[in-house]
Amino acid sequence: MQIDACGEGLGAALCKTQIINDKTFEGLICFISRRIKPAEAEYGASPIQFLFLVWDLKKLHYYLDGEVFDIITDLNYVKSLLKMKKSNRHILRWHISIQEYRGNMNIVHKYENIHKISDGLRRSALANTPETQHGYHRKKNI
Repeated sequence: MQIDACGEGLGAALCKTQIINDKTFEGLICFISRRIKPAEAEYGASPIQFLFLVWDLKKLHYYLDGEVFDIITDLNYVKSLLKMKKSNRHILRWHISIQEYRGNMNIVHKYENIHKISDGLRRSALANTPETQHGYHRKKNI
């Protein structure tokens, strides 16, 4: 799973990697994105990425439950947040909410130019409105 966040939005792409005849193929399973809420915009880049990891794991629980998976991020700070002994109340609450995944997930740091899918998703995240809160646009009746 590739994740990326910025001051505007959050984006993730869940991919499956297969090796066939010594060639690696990556297939897209699903992708999600959303805009950052005004209160979240004050957290800073690294806590927002960690917040998004929590949001992403909740949204994709159906796909990830019981599976071993990698979280690919461009911030090495996310990895260090998981190892922190003392943290603020937000991060502590987020730690508790992802405990069930701790044994199955591996956080991998890769540089920014690798995240083409999730980077594009977070830049074009949908607004948090009732029409888009379920991840798709609803047509309004006229």
